Amino acid sequence: MIQAIDLTKRYEDGQLALDALNLEIKPGEVFFLLGATGAGKTTTINLFLNFIEPSGGKALIDGIDVMENPLETKRHISYVSENVMLYGNFTARQNLDFFSKLAGKPSLTKQNYYDIMRNVGLQDEAFEKKLKTFSKGMRQKVGLAIAMIKDAPNILLDEPTSGLDPRSAAELMQMLTKLRDQGKSILMCTHDIFRAKSIADRVGIMKEGQLAMIRTREQFLHDDLERIYLDYMQEELTTNNNS
Repeated sequence: MIQAIDLTKRYEDGQLALDALNLEIKPGEVFFLLGATGAGKTTTINLFLNFIEPSGGKALIDGIDVMENPLETKRHISYVSENVMLYGNFTARQNLDFFSKLAGKPSLTKQNYYDIMRNVGLQDEAFEKKLKTFSKGMRQKVGLAIAMIKDAPNILLDEPTSGLDPRSAAELMQMLTKLRDQGKSILMCTHDIFRAKSIADRVGIMKEGQLAMIRTREQFLHDDLERIYLDYMQEELTTNNNS
C-alpha cells in the first residue's frame, strides 16, 4: 500500500511544491495522478522514493515510514522513470542481471531474463544488444522488466508512456493490468488521459501542489474525464495569464 499523510514539500526558495497531500493506494489498485507540469506530481514520486525530504507529514510504503526506514521501504517498491537510467554498454540481459542482483535475486537464469523481456514486449533480437543502440521505447521496456523482476508489491511510474509509440504504450497498459491483478499497488504520474480512461481505478488531478479532486472509475467515466481535465487545464492557463 502507498500512503501519504499530510505530505508536504516546501523548497528552500519558498516554493510550496506539495501541500498536505493525503492519499492511499491499496493493493490491486491503479491510481493515475494527472496535472500540468509543476503541479507536484514528480515531487510526490520523489518523496515516496526518499530522493528528497518532506517538509512535513509522512510518506508510507506498506505502513513503513520512508524517512525513518528508507532502505526497508525500497525493498517494497519498484520505480520506472520517464528517462530510464541504464548502462548503455551493457546488453538488455546484462542490465537485468545487474539490477536483479542488486535487488537480492542472484539466482535468476538467462532464460528467466528472456521470459520477462518477452512479457514486456521486447523483441528477441534485442536481448543481447547493447542499450546504447536502443530507442527510448525499448529502454522503457527494459526498465519495466527490471521493475517486474524485483516483484515489489508497490510500483511508482513517472510519465512512463512519454516517447513510446502507440503499440508500446498499449503493451505497457496491458502489463500494468496484469500487475494490478497480482495485487500490486500502482501509482502513475502522467498527462495521458486516454490511458487513464483505459485502466485507472481512480484518478486524481493535482493543481499547484494540491490534490484538487479524486474520481473513481465509475465517476470519471460518467462525468467525462477529458472534459474535467480540460476545464482544469483552461483554469490553470487563465490563472497563469492573469498573474
